[in-house]
Amino acid sequence: MPHPAATQIATHVPDAFVSSNRRSRARRGSPGDPRPSRPPGLVLAVASLGVFMAFVDATVVNIAFPDIERSFPTTGLDGLQWVLNAYNIVFAAFLVAAGRLADLAGRKRFFLAGLGVFTTASVGCALAPSVEALVAARVVQATGAAMLVPSSLALVLHAVPLRRRARAVALWTASAALAAGVGPTLGGLLVSASDWRLVFLVNVPVGLLAWLSASVVLRESREHGRRGTPDLLGALLLAGALAGLVLGIVQGEAWGWTSPAVLSAFAGALLLGAAFALRTSRHRDPLVELGLLRIRNFSIANAMTIVGAAGFYAYTLCNVLFLTSVWGYSIVDASLALTPGPLVAVAIASPTSRIVDRFGLRAVALPGGVLWCGGLLWLIERVEATPDFVGVWLPAMVLLGLGAGTLFPNVSGAAVVAAPGSRFATATALNAVARQLGAAVGVAIVVAIVGTPRPEQALRAFDHGWAFAAICLGVGALGCLAVGQVRGARAPAPRVSPLASARIGASARRESTPSLR
Repeated sequence: MPHPAATQIATHVPDAFVSSNRRSRARRGSPGDPRPSRPPGLVLAVASLGVFMAFVDATVVNIAFPDIERSFPTTGLDGLQWVLNAYNIVFAAFLVAAGRLADLAGRKRFFLAGLGVFTTASVGCALAPSVEALVAARVVQATGAAMLVPSSLALVLHAVPLRRRARAVALWTASAALAAGVGPTLGGLLVSASDWRLVFLVNVPVGLLAWLSASVVLRESREHGRRGTPDLLGALLLAGALAGLVLGIVQGEAWGWTSPAVLSAFAGALLLGAAFALRTSRHRDPLVELGLLRIRNFSIANAMTIVGAAGFYAYTLCNVLFLTSVWGYSIVDASLALTPGPLVAVAIASPTSRIVDRFGLRAVALPGGVLWCGGLLWLIERVEATPDFVGVWLPAMVLLGLGAGTLFPNVSGAAVVAAPGSRFATATALNAVARQLGAAVGVAIVVAIVGTPRPEQALRAFDHGWAFAAICLGVGALGCLAVGQVRGARAPAPRVSPLASARIGASARRESTPSLR
């Protein structure tokens, strides 16, 4: 919902003119920033490095978990699981608040602060003397990750010409998908080289490199005109609602889906969510504008992100459990066996993003869904108790990688590009929340489906898990057919001052502006 202000007006001039105006001022040596603009590819590389760190830590600890358990033998699984769950819950809960604050405070400043928080917390994780200290450090680490993700993509979009935004989002999302995919592989190699503490220590040199690179390469950007404080109480309500929802989902299997604790978590999430929606509809400067949810592409793409993420994380967990429990792979062997999928996904993301730029998301939705589901159906039909990596596993990983790289990054691109330019960081955060919530739902359901079967029942149990993932991916692909075209997509421009509007208005009127339908 537009928020009126005495010194601002809402315009719908193409954002490309705002960007080109800034670039021309920078080349002339404007007082604000006399330095020339950086190449968009360089900005994308630096910003993606920070996001890679954030998402790799969401999965890398999964492989290190058995080693952590051996370091703290007196702590049961109920306590140790918070090493994993605390990160996911806090990461999901604070993404939206971090995105809104990044828009207002300055995305580069917020990105650098997130790198500092994340890297410092990684040291705390590596030095943790107890499970409680490790969980506390993971909470802080997740806060830093939540600061990195929305500010990162907003910085990229600020540096990229408008006609290339959908592709930039797809490539940025591919780096996040690569991080999630190679997390188990990286974790297995690091644990085998030393122990679980190295998984966290490796973040320190990478974080320092990212911080120094970002300081030099990135240019500051923020929301235009508005400098008011966001609705912090609304942020707390939303964080509480998301935390309650994720808590109920991830603990449902352990505590019991009808237990008082889980029911209370869901009830609390519902109440806090309702309170947040009510406050958002009445607050003069809401954290999340309800108008975003009225954008057809934005709503549909985010809904399909939830469904697709549920399938993606469900089969990822199934694959790890199958390789280690049925085929008897070691942690390192299992992690390496999973690597082909994300590598193929990253390789295919760029070519398919060009297709989306030209023909729209619908052109890749159905083929991507067929490939994605085909990989899972291949596993259901061909996998046996006897290991066969080359004949059975590798073809499935290639199909899964092709499907994931074709569909997942481009759906996220459609969701974010549909948002107004002044809300890119917030839109990015909402899409990442959708992905994390889908992951929690998918993992919880697949754990309930697979359970702990006896050896003679293992193959059937994993077939059921893969079938659930295939259904999710199929529904997600079909739902994407309802997403409008993104070719030539131009989101509404940020609100600018009357002076800036007057400067670019004449040029803007001479251009046609294809809409995101």
